Amino acid sequence: MAQAIDTAAIETATGLKGSYNRAENVFKVSKPRDDVKINVDRWTMPPFMGLTSWAAFTPMGSSTMMMGDTVLFEDEVNPAMSAALDNGLEVTALHNHFFFDQPKVFFMHIGGMGDARKLATGVKAVYDRIAQVRAAQGTPASSFAGDIASPSHVTAAPIEEILGSKAQVKDGMVKVTLGRTAKMHGTTVGNEMGINTWAAFAGDDEHAVVDGDFAMHENELQTVLKTMRGQSINIVAIHQHMTHEEPRYVFLHYWGKGKAVDLALAVKKALDAQKAAK
Repeated sequence: MAQAIDTAAIETATGLKGSYNRAENVFKVSKPRDDVKINVDRWTMPPFMGLTSWAAFTPMGSSTMMMGDTVLFEDEVNPAMSAALDNGLEVTALHNHFFFDQPKVFFMHIGGMGDARKLATGVKAVYDRIAQVRAAQGTPASSFAGDIASPSHVTAAPIEEILGSKAQVKDGMVKVTLGRTAKMHGTTVGNEMGINTWAAFAGDDEHAVVDGDFAMHENELQTVLKTMRGQSINIVAIHQHMTHEEPRYVFLHYWGKGKAVDLALAVKKALDAQKAAK
Protein backbone atom coordinates (compact mmCIF):
# COMPACT_ATOMS: atom_id res chain seq x y z
CA MET A 1 0.00 0.00 0.00
CA ALA A 2 1.36 3.42 -0.97
CA GLN A 3 2.43 5.64 1.90
CA ALA A 4 0.05 8.54 2.57
CA ILE A 5 1.00 12.18 1.96
CA ASP A 6 -0.04 14.78 4.51
CA THR A 7 -1.89 16.87 1.95
CA ALA A 8 -3.68 19.00 4.55
CA ALA A 9 -0.36 20.03 6.12
CA ILE A 10 1.05 20.99 2.73
CA GLU A 11 -2.00 23.05 1.79
CA THR A 12 -2.04 24.76 5.17
CA ALA A 13 1.67 25.58 5.10
CA THR A 14 1.73 26.85 1.51
CA GLY A 15 -1.68 28.51 1.54
CA LEU A 16 -2.38 26.84 -1.81
CA LYS A 17 -4.85 24.18 -2.90
CA GLY A 18 -3.15 21.15 -4.44
CA SER A 19 -3.94 18.18 -6.65
CA TYR A 20 -3.19 14.51 -5.98
CA ASN A 21 -1.94 12.06 -8.62
CA ARG A 22 -2.92 8.66 -7.25
CA ALA A 23 -0.95 6.67 -9.85
CA GLU A 24 2.34 8.36 -8.89
CA ASN A 25 1.41 9.12 -5.25
CA VAL A 26 2.39 12.78 -5.75
CA PHE A 27 0.70 15.85 -4.32
CA LYS A 28 1.39 19.12 -6.17
CA VAL A 29 0.65 22.75 -5.44
CA SER A 30 1.04 25.46 -8.07
CA LYS A 31 1.01 29.23 -8.33
CA PRO A 32 0.48 30.82 -11.78
CA ARG A 33 2.68 33.82 -12.50
CA ASP A 34 -0.09 36.19 -13.47
CA ASP A 35 0.89 39.32 -11.50
CA VAL A 36 3.06 40.78 -14.30
CA LYS A 37 2.34 40.59 -18.03
CA ILE A 38 5.04 38.55 -19.81
CA ASN A 39 5.65 38.75 -23.54
CA VAL A 40 7.57 36.00 -25.34
CA ASP A 41 8.40 36.47 -29.02
CA ARG A 42 6.02 39.46 -29.19
CA TRP A 43 3.16 37.35 -27.73
CA THR A 44 1.49 37.82 -24.36
CA MET A 45 2.10 34.45 -22.77
CA PRO A 46 -0.48 32.91 -20.40
CA PRO A 47 0.73 31.03 -17.29
CA PHE A 48 -0.65 27.76 -18.73
CA MET A 49 2.15 27.78 -21.33
CA GLY A 50 4.91 27.34 -18.76
CA LEU A 51 4.77 30.35 -16.44
CA THR A 52 3.54 28.58 -13.30
CA SER A 53 5.57 27.93 -10.17
CA TRP A 54 4.97 24.52 -8.61
CA ALA A 55 6.15 22.18 -5.86
CA ALA A 56 5.47 18.44 -5.80
CA PHE A 57 5.64 16.12 -2.78
CA THR A 58 5.97 12.35 -2.59
CA PRO A 59 6.71 9.92 0.28
CA MET A 60 10.30 8.75 0.65
CA GLY A 61 10.51 6.05 3.27
CA SER A 62 9.44 7.65 6.54
CA SER A 63 9.92 11.19 5.20
CA THR A 64 8.94 13.26 2.15
CA MET A 65 10.71 14.35 -1.02
CA MET A 66 9.90 17.71 -2.61
CA MET A 67 10.82 18.97 -6.07
CA GLY A 68 9.71 22.18 -7.72
CA ASP A 69 10.26 24.95 -10.21
CA THR A 70 9.85 28.66 -9.52
CA VAL A 71 9.14 31.40 -12.08
CA LEU A 72 11.21 34.50 -11.33
CA PHE A 73 12.14 37.90 -12.70
CA GLU A 74 15.79 38.93 -12.49
CA ASP A 75 15.41 41.06 -9.36
CA GLU A 76 13.59 38.24 -7.57
CA VAL A 77 16.10 35.45 -8.20
CA ASN A 78 18.57 36.08 -5.39
CA PRO A 79 16.05 37.07 -2.70
CA ALA A 80 14.04 33.94 -3.55
CA MET A 81 17.20 31.80 -3.55
CA SER A 82 18.21 33.08 -0.12
CA ALA A 83 14.70 32.38 1.18
CA ALA A 84 14.92 28.80 -0.10
CA LEU A 85 18.38 28.18 1.36
CA ASP A 86 17.52 29.86 4.69
CA ASN A 87 14.48 27.61 5.04
CA GLY A 88 16.24 24.30 4.50
CA LEU A 89 15.55 23.81 0.79
CA GLU A 90 18.09 23.04 -1.91
CA VAL A 91 18.48 25.05 -5.10
CA THR A 92 19.43 22.71 -7.93
CA ALA A 93 19.26 24.74 -11.14
CA LEU A 94 18.81 28.30 -12.39
CA HIS A 95 18.31 29.03 -16.07
CA ASN A 96 16.06 30.46 -18.78
CA HIS A 97 13.33 28.62 -20.66
CA PHE A 98 12.70 31.21 -23.39
CA PHE A 99 14.30 33.70 -25.77
CA PHE A 100 12.93 37.20 -26.46
CA ASP A 101 10.99 37.32 -23.19
CA GLN A 102 10.06 40.71 -21.72
CA PRO A 103 10.60 41.11 -18.84
CA LYS A 104 13.26 38.41 -18.77
CA VAL A 105 12.14 35.27 -16.93
CA PHE A 106 14.30 32.78 -15.04
CA PHE A 107 13.43 29.41 -13.55
CA MET A 108 14.85 28.27 -10.21
CA HIS A 109 14.51 24.58 -9.46
CA ILE A 110 14.23 23.64 -5.80
CA GLY A 111 14.19 20.42 -3.82
CA GLY A 112 14.36 18.94 -0.36
CA MET A 113 13.85 15.91 1.82
CA GLY A 114 12.35 15.68 5.28
CA ASP A 115 9.13 16.64 7.04
CA ALA A 116 6.35 17.56 4.61
CA ARG A 117 5.17 20.55 6.64
CA LYS A 118 8.69 21.98 6.93
CA LEU A 119 9.28 21.56 3.19
CA ALA A 120 5.97 23.23 2.42
CA THR A 121 6.82 26.06 4.81
CA GLY A 122 10.05 26.58 2.87
CA VAL A 123 8.12 26.75 -0.39
CA LYS A 124 5.78 29.34 1.15
CA ALA A 125 8.80 31.41 2.26
CA VAL A 126 10.07 31.48 -1.33
CA TYR A 127 6.70 32.57 -2.71
CA ASP A 128 6.31 35.20 0.02
CA ARG A 129 9.75 36.66 -0.71
CA ILE A 130 8.85 36.99 -4.39
CA ALA A 131 5.66 38.81 -3.45
CA GLN A 132 7.62 41.17 -1.20
CA VAL A 133 9.96 42.11 -4.03
CA ARG A 134 7.05 42.86 -6.37
CA ALA A 135 5.11 44.75 -3.70
CA ALA A 136 8.10 47.06 -3.21
CA GLN A 137 8.52 47.66 -6.95
CA GLY A 138 5.83 46.64 -9.41
CA THR A 139 8.08 46.73 -12.47
CA PRO A 140 11.05 44.30 -12.42
CA ALA A 141 14.36 46.12 -11.99
CA SER A 142 16.80 46.44 -14.88
CA SER A 143 20.07 46.45 -12.90
CA PHE A 144 21.67 45.61 -9.58
CA ALA A 145 22.34 48.39 -7.08
CA GLY A 146 25.80 49.96 -7.05
CA ASP A 147 28.13 51.50 -9.62
CA ILE A 148 31.04 50.09 -11.64
CA ALA A 149 33.91 52.51 -12.28
CA SER A 150 35.10 53.08 -15.83
CA PRO A 151 37.73 52.80 -17.19
CA SER A 152 38.92 49.81 -15.17
CA HIS A 153 41.87 50.08 -12.85
CA VAL A 154 41.85 47.22 -10.33
CA THR A 155 44.97 46.50 -8.25
CA ALA A 156 45.98 42.90 -8.83
CA ALA A 157 48.28 42.24 -5.84
CA PRO A 158 45.63 42.11 -3.05
CA ILE A 159 43.42 39.84 -5.15
CA GLU A 160 46.32 37.50 -5.89
CA GLU A 161 47.19 37.36 -2.20
CA ILE A 162 43.61 36.62 -1.13
CA LEU A 163 42.97 33.97 -3.78
CA GLY A 164 46.48 32.52 -3.59
CA SER A 165 47.10 32.50 -7.32
CA LYS A 166 48.79 34.61 -9.99
CA ALA A 167 46.28 36.67 -11.97
CA GLN A 168 45.93 37.62 -15.60
CA VAL A 169 45.81 41.39 -16.05
CA LYS A 170 44.36 43.21 -19.07
CA ASP A 171 43.25 46.84 -19.51
CA GLY A 172 42.94 47.36 -15.77
CA MET A 173 40.97 44.13 -15.24
CA VAL A 174 42.15 41.18 -13.14
CA LYS A 175 41.28 37.49 -13.55
CA VAL A 176 42.19 34.45 -11.46
CA THR A 177 41.52 30.92 -12.76
CA LEU A 178 41.72 27.74 -10.67
CA GLY A 179 41.62 24.46 -12.57
CA ARG A 180 40.05 21.12 -11.66
CA THR A 181 40.04 17.77 -13.43
CA ALA A 182 37.56 15.20 -14.66
CA LYS A 183 37.49 12.27 -17.06
CA MET A 184 35.38 12.18 -20.20
CA HIS A 185 35.29 9.09 -22.41
CA GLY A 186 38.44 7.83 -20.67
CA THR A 187 40.38 11.08 -21.28
CA THR A 188 41.49 13.43 -18.50
CA VAL A 189 40.30 17.01 -19.01
CA GLY A 190 41.17 20.03 -16.90
CA ASN A 191 41.62 23.77 -16.77
CA GLU A 192 42.18 24.51 -20.46
CA MET A 193 39.22 22.33 -21.45
CA GLY A 194 36.93 24.38 -19.20
CA ILE A 195 36.99 22.49 -15.89
CA ASN A 196 37.76 25.54 -13.79
CA THR A 197 36.62 28.11 -11.28
CA TRP A 198 37.40 31.71 -12.19
CA ALA A 199 36.84 35.23 -10.90
CA ALA A 200 37.29 38.37 -13.01
CA PHE A 201 37.36 41.88 -11.53
CA ALA A 202 36.70 45.19 -13.33
CA GLY A 203 36.00 48.79 -12.29
CA ASP A 204 38.39 50.14 -9.67
CA ASP A 205 39.36 49.17 -6.14
CA GLU A 206 36.40 51.02 -4.58
CA HIS A 207 33.68 50.46 -7.19
CA ALA A 208 34.32 47.01 -8.66
CA VAL A 209 32.41 44.15 -10.15
CA VAL A 210 33.32 40.48 -9.98
CA ASP A 211 31.88 37.86 -12.28
CA GLY A 212 32.86 34.27 -12.74
CA ASP A 213 32.12 30.60 -12.60
CA PHE A 214 32.40 27.91 -9.92
CA ALA A 215 33.09 24.34 -11.02
CA MET A 216 31.62 22.07 -8.35
CA HIS A 217 30.92 18.46 -7.60
CA GLU A 218 27.23 17.94 -6.87
CA ASN A 219 27.77 17.64 -3.11
CA GLU A 220 29.51 21.04 -3.06
CA LEU A 221 26.74 23.06 -4.72
CA GLN A 222 24.54 23.90 -1.73
CA THR A 223 27.53 24.89 0.40
CA VAL A 224 28.87 27.23 -2.26
CA LEU A 225 25.43 28.73 -2.87
CA LYS A 226 24.86 29.44 0.82
CA THR A 227 28.30 30.99 1.19
CA MET A 228 28.00 33.19 -1.89
CA ARG A 229 24.54 34.42 -0.94
CA GLY A 230 25.76 34.99 2.62
CA GLN A 231 28.33 37.35 1.13
CA SER A 232 25.68 39.14 -1.00
CA ILE A 233 27.05 37.73 -4.25
CA ASN A 234 24.31 37.35 -6.87
CA ILE A 235 23.86 33.95 -8.52
CA VAL A 236 22.88 34.23 -12.19
CA ALA A 237 22.96 30.64 -13.48
CA ILE A 238 23.32 27.05 -12.24
CA HIS A 239 23.66 24.35 -14.89
CA GLN A 240 25.92 21.72 -16.44
CA HIS A 241 28.56 22.36 -19.13
CA MET A 242 29.27 18.76 -20.16
CA THR A 243 27.78 15.29 -20.28
CA HIS A 244 29.36 11.93 -19.39
CA GLU A 245 32.07 13.50 -17.21
CA GLU A 246 33.32 11.68 -14.11
CA PRO A 247 32.87 12.96 -11.48
CA ARG A 248 29.84 15.02 -12.51
CA TYR A 249 30.32 18.80 -12.42
CA VAL A 250 27.79 21.57 -11.86
CA PHE A 251 28.65 25.16 -12.79
CA LEU A 252 27.51 28.28 -10.99
CA HIS A 253 27.82 31.74 -12.57
CA TYR A 254 27.81 34.82 -10.35
CA TRP A 255 27.94 38.64 -10.28
CA GLY A 256 28.82 40.92 -7.39
CA LYS A 257 29.50 44.62 -6.83
CA GLY A 258 31.53 46.41 -4.15
CA LYS A 259 35.12 46.96 -3.16
CA ALA A 260 37.48 44.71 -5.08
CA VAL A 261 39.11 43.33 -1.92
CA ASP A 262 35.72 42.57 -0.33
CA LEU A 263 34.60 40.75 -3.47
CA ALA A 264 37.82 38.70 -3.52
CA LEU A 265 37.29 37.79 0.13
CA ALA A 266 33.75 36.64 -0.67
CA VAL A 267 35.04 34.37 -3.44
CA LYS A 268 37.74 33.03 -1.10
CA LYS A 269 35.15 32.18 1.56
CA ALA A 270 33.19 30.22 -1.03
CA LEU A 271 36.36 28.40 -2.15
CA ASP A 272 37.20 27.50 1.45
CA ALA A 273 33.66 26.29 2.10
CA GLN A 274 33.78 24.23 -1.09
CA LYS A 275 36.97 22.48 0.05
CA ALA A 276 35.34 21.61 3.38
CA ALA A 277 32.16 20.23 1.80
CA LYS A 278 31.65 16.48 2.10
